[in-house]
Amino acid sequence: MITLTKAEEKIMKLLWELEKGFIKDIIAQMPEPKPPYNSVSTIVRVLVKKEVVGFNKYGGTYEYYPLISKEEYRKSQLGSLVKGYFNNSLSQVVNFFSENKNLKIEEVNEAIKMLEELKKKQQ
Repeated sequence: MITLTKAEEKIMKLLWELEKGFIKDIIAQMPEPKPPYNSVSTIVRVLVKKEVVGFNKYGGTYEYYPLISKEEYRKSQLGSLVKGYFNNSLSQVVNFFSENKNLKIEEVNEAIKMLEELKKKQQ
């Protein structure tokens, strides 16, 4: 399982959008106030150590790119969340969200439709 800090996740989201880029490209995508170059560079080096970011070296510069897809990371995080907080139970997840009073009827109908399609596939 991959564990990233919030700062690392922010960098990964930018790299997924960029597909590849230099530190200056990552910083350019960030909102104001922009973080220092060295801070972003340090986080990217940590992501390289965690083997979620790779790089190409061009002389003294490095071009970075994600080694995992956004979908892979999402599955990992969601699976961990469901296992850790909901005992790996879809019904507990549904119950949790059903107690949320801010759900829109369109979202509920879409979720029901998805579950019905999943049920058909498994039969």
